[in-house]
Amino acid sequence: MSLIVQKFGGSSVKDSEHLFNVAKIVTDKYKEGNDVVVVVSAQGDTTDDLIEKAQEINGNKSASKREMDMLLAAGEQISISLLAMAIQKLGCPSVSLLGWQAGFKTTSAHTSARIRKVDTLRIKKELDSRKIVVVAGFQGLSRYDDVTTLGRGGSDTSAVAIAAAMHADLCQIYTDVEGVYTADPRKVSGAIKLPEISYDEMLELATLGAQVLNNRSVEMAKKYNIELEVLSSLTKKPGTIVKEKPKMEKMLISGVAKDTNVTRISVTCIPDKPGLAFKMFSKLSARDINVDIILQSIGRNNTKDITFTVPKDKGTEAVEIVKNFADSIGAGEVIYDDNIAKVSIVGAGMETHAGVASKMFEALYDRQINIQMISTSEIKVSVLIDKRDADLAVEAIHDKFFPDND
Repeated sequence: MSLIVQKFGGSSVKDSEHLFNVAKIVTDKYKEGNDVVVVVSAQGDTTDDLIEKAQEINGNKSASKREMDMLLAAGEQISISLLAMAIQKLGCPSVSLLGWQAGFKTTSAHTSARIRKVDTLRIKKELDSRKIVVVAGFQGLSRYDDVTTLGRGGSDTSAVAIAAAMHADLCQIYTDVEGVYTADPRKVSGAIKLPEISYDEMLELATLGAQVLNNRSVEMAKKYNIELEVLSSLTKKPGTIVKEKPKMEKMLISGVAKDTNVTRISVTCIPDKPGLAFKMFSKLSARDINVDIILQSIGRNNTKDITFTVPKDKGTEAVEIVKNFADSIGAGEVIYDDNIAKVSIVGAGMETHAGVASKMFEALYDRQINIQMISTSEIKVSVLIDKRDADLAVEAIHDKFFPDND
């Protein structure tokens, strides 16, 4: 008998037909003699609808993050209860648990909390009584007994956290595509499904905009060596295995990703003194604002310019912080641009093959797409371009590296 953790996204449980489809997948595993824990997201567009309701109340002002967590957590409560009912309708015992009932203890950072620990006592108790346990993803409880949420894609992280805490034999992430592809198959006709991919490559792709898996979930899977399988809830085809060392030969690149949730911020004429960059970025860090690509000029007239990117939903907050800092040190203007996109290639094969970056740049040149900024690591190259060119850039780069799959 194995312990299997399965996670289903909002599109997989969006209505009664999809709920019964998921219930069938879950009960089939259960009838094979396995213990099954199911982690579920809110149905369909429920989270977006709840955010819209909050905006109706608050207008242009930001709502209290604590109250947003109370509101958004309601979405998963609906989906877990309905799925538990569907499982029972198919003749199998089940119980639904909210995040706090399932033992999720988190930090107190509302709307972006991190998991501190998972107390699995209740889950184990229900499994011992041979019930299928349906857990609300995306949520937990802070040390102050306040409901918290883990941010977008948090249900993936919830599933991996349970798998790690309970030493599960397999963690399956069901989505609306059949696995991890070399590009978004809904946008690029020649995209190839990968049978396997390494944690490092998947983490880069997830961080750079590929929406198949949440990057925090991949990070946790790597840390605790949890083998993931990404597959579709609508077909019975094998998915993609995410693991430490794939058996297949390393491809030159594993994928092309696009991220339009990007804002570029430039601060001009910063006094050329030690410690000012540290002070500016520490202020952003203190507000849980992640900084990605950073470019610093050589300097002129004892000043330097610094340009960096942050997530678009943090852009306004970041600009306010940076403007206050710039004023306090006598820097120049702060320039903000959210009409941009980050396009990236990822692949462990880059470590042993020269000319990968130039091949990517050639693809962009062929389509006359201008590069604004460049960032590289051992297994990735990212470029910042105009947002309107993003889809064309992904297609051009994919065609360059996978010319025989159109």
